[in-house]
Amino acid sequence: MPRRPHSRRTHGLEVTPDALVYSTSLNYKPVPAGNPVIIRTSPAMVPIECHYPRRANVSSNGVNPTWMPFRSTLASEEKLPFSLHLMNDDWSAERVSTVFQLGEVLHFQAGVNTENHVPLRLFVDNCVATPTPARSSSPQYAFIDFSGCLVDGQLDDASSAFISPRPRPDVLRFVVDAFKFAGGASNLIYITCHLKVSPADRDPDPLNKACSFNKASNLWDPVEGTQDICSCCEMRNCGFASHSRRLHAPSRWQGGRVRREQPSELDPLVREADVVVGPLFIHSWQDHPVKRTPPQDAGRLWTLLELAAVAAGLVMVILAVVGALSACQKPSNPL
Repeated sequence: MPRRPHSRRTHGLEVTPDALVYSTSLNYKPVPAGNPVIIRTSPAMVPIECHYPRRANVSSNGVNPTWMPFRSTLASEEKLPFSLHLMNDDWSAERVSTVFQLGEVLHFQAGVNTENHVPLRLFVDNCVATPTPARSSSPQYAFIDFSGCLVDGQLDDASSAFISPRPRPDVLRFVVDAFKFAGGASNLIYITCHLKVSPADRDPDPLNKACSFNKASNLWDPVEGTQDICSCCEMRNCGFASHSRRLHAPSRWQGGRVRREQPSELDPLVREADVVVGPLFIHSWQDHPVKRTPPQDAGRLWTLLELAAVAAGLVMVILAVVGALSACQKPSNPL
């Protein structure tokens, strides 16, 4: 029986400040094939190194699958870009104008870029309208509150609601009837929404939900999840998250909006941020009153119109008489 080529592997481990380096080599030693005197191949040695970055979860317990902790670690270490946009009525594109009239509907689309991250589901924890970009300014109106309850939809003159179903788990849409602060001289408002995400495979709960009030059934309906997660909206008490919501100072970004980000302290897969949209200009017909003509001016106007009508009639009569005279003065054709 012919002898097979012989291979041998050697192993080694090296620890550097940045990586764990596993090294091995594949050695090939040819043996005579047909004739024991000659060989037709050369010996070879192939070195192999595997470099593993020293960033991962360390645990004595087994992990299945083994790649999940590394991916989760990367997701938690990178910042998530949250966004909040005003959209056209058909959701086809971002709205260019920020001028609204009372009676119109504001279409909001919240999102988060989950590229290179584990699948995430976005929630709007709360939204507050203020006359300035500062969330603490006064007056203020919270139209989303209690960890995802769109409380504005309970008002008799409002139809505000979350849009169901979502286009994607990392996008959430909602509509709010346009409003302005009563008794204020300014028609400008700023919208500050606190956005957060949780793993997409985690079921919604009272702290991570999107609930709208259904006036037909007089009940709260969730975008996803069971209806009991919305029961706290009626009680106006849905508890509080165990982590702090104190946010970093805001920073400007494209579009004149302000974004604040806060790192999660307990769950590396729960991220959150405040996003500010504005200013929005909300006006009503009363903001631009039509000037009325005083009674005396109206009487003068009617007099002028009557005189103009009489003058026009006289002009028409004169033109008719001149035309008739011209026709009479023309000589008749000889026979």
